[in-house]
Amino acid sequence: MKIRMNDNYRLLEKNYLFSEVARRVACYREAHPEARVLRLSVGDVTLPLPTVVTRAMAAAVEEMASEETFRGYAPEAGYDFLLEAIRSYYLRFGVELATSEIFASDGAKSDVANLSELFGQNLVAIPDPVYPVYLDSNRMLGREVVFVPATEENDYLPGPVALEDALGHAVEGAIIYLCSPNNPTGAVYGRAGLAAWVDFARATGSLIIFDSAYEAFITGDFPHSIFEIEGAEECAIEVASLSKTAGFTGTRCSWTVVPEGLEAEGLSLNEMWLRRQTTKFNGVPYVVQRGAEAALSDEGIAECRELVAYYRENAQIIASTLEERGVAFTGGTQSPYLWLTCPGGLGSWEFFDLLLEKAQVVGTPGAGFGSFGEGHFRLTSFGSRETTIEACERLRCIL
Repeated sequence: MKIRMNDNYRLLEKNYLFSEVARRVACYREAHPEARVLRLSVGDVTLPLPTVVTRAMAAAVEEMASEETFRGYAPEAGYDFLLEAIRSYYLRFGVELATSEIFASDGAKSDVANLSELFGQNLVAIPDPVYPVYLDSNRMLGREVVFVPATEENDYLPGPVALEDALGHAVEGAIIYLCSPNNPTGAVYGRAGLAAWVDFARATGSLIIFDSAYEAFITGDFPHSIFEIEGAEECAIEVASLSKTAGFTGTRCSWTVVPEGLEAEGLSLNEMWLRRQTTKFNGVPYVVQRGAEAALSDEGIAECRELVAYYRENAQIIASTLEERGVAFTGGTQSPYLWLTCPGGLGSWEFFDLLLEKAQVVGTPGAGFGSFGEGHFRLTSFGSRETTIEACERLRCIL
């Protein structure tokens, strides 16, 4: 073929992190068909959807079977009933939004990646380690990326000073990605930490893209939304999801909040995002939106909290095992992830191979989340209770 290709794809790792994990596990299973491999790797949930959700979805399916109540294409930004449910959910945190600032979608990962289409060749600041989609989606567009070290020394919560130190000069007009609670480290920003970023973004004309996919795991006085911080509506976009809150990993529903006041070079980011979605997205299915609405009701929130409590208990089981064996780690309290230091000075993939070969337990190598993730490893609490307990018994034998 003689067509021109996007050379930026040459900058990507050959395999996506979780695809490489799956490939190695498949090779091991092929060589050891009798082995029972236990996964504490991918952040996929195992509990079923809340009853209130499945009840609402079943009723919506019945509506789709009748000519009088059938629904075709959904509004690209979401049905009014779901946007109102999301708006009401934010009121629980003291955040008041207009429904026109909320856009329902099919996943936080999709929105985080697709938001990059709105911007030109700006400097992009990404914490390291962090979820790979932030980096890859910007590399695909050929942008300059600076990594902000998230290390034990700064409690895996870097601030604006760490960005300027990494860059070596003052910042102006950057796109800054933040994830709190963080994937993979499990660290969560307090109000002062987020306020420092908001103040910095406002002072430098920068934009924060804030990923709050794990906010349901937050306990105590930590912000669930960046819009709890004064001035954030002037410099931030927020992406949220029901995947971990209500078990929607296979159902797919999320939302993005783009304040109406955000503007750059005479263009409204709210209007641009709506234009992008109306061009490239046909909306979340009606049945799914009814389920999402139910998940955000009082009854739904109560049932979702039970799911989160289950995974939080799994995290404590894993944490206790690591503590018994003297393995240093963070996370597992405000997050479903535990971020551990590989014992014996092993590299991330070395430790991955060791666990797979000796214990038939699968985790995620920290190096896949960035260079500062090397020497670390992520375990997830999203497995079943039985899998979690058995995996921990195996870990005790080799740690």
